Amino acid sequence: MTAEEFKNLYKHYFDSIRNYIYYRSGNKDLASDISQETFIKVWKKRSEIKKENIKALLYKISRDEFVSWIRKEKLKKEYVEQSFNFETEDNNDDLHKKIRKLKFEKLLKKMPEKQRVALLMSKREGLTNKEISNYLEISLKAVEKRMTKALKFLKENINE
Repeated sequence: MTAEEFKNLYKHYFDSIRNYIYYRSGNKDLASDISQETFIKVWKKRSEIKKENIKALLYKISRDEFVSWIRKEKLKKEYVEQSFNFETEDNNDDLHKKIRKLKFEKLLKKMPEKQRVALLMSKREGLTNKEISNYLEISLKAVEKRMTKALKFLKENINE
């Protein structure tokens, strides 16, 4: 596929793909992002793509991207919900420990979601930064940055 063929493909199908994802998600920004990702994948695999059935391929890629996004969001939501479901402690726990847990829970609610997810995956699940990077499909540097910001946030706000 030449660059000119790709341009024509993009002009012809981009709005249709974006509308398809918008109808499924109800989110214009998400629809645009997934549509762009779809065409990026097509561009990267342009030498392997056969021109017949290109429309079906575009819809399949965009659907797969959308399903992948839903799965990631579900995972993030599970981690967030899990962070707020602290188990009740035995009656032997002292008041200070309970207060620390409540403070931590409060701080987690205030923490930006991306940082909270990375922190919980690391601290609760025991995942390495590399594993988090692979699981969230982000760079190792992005994970490190999120962890640094999360720990800084906790440190700065722990005495509130």
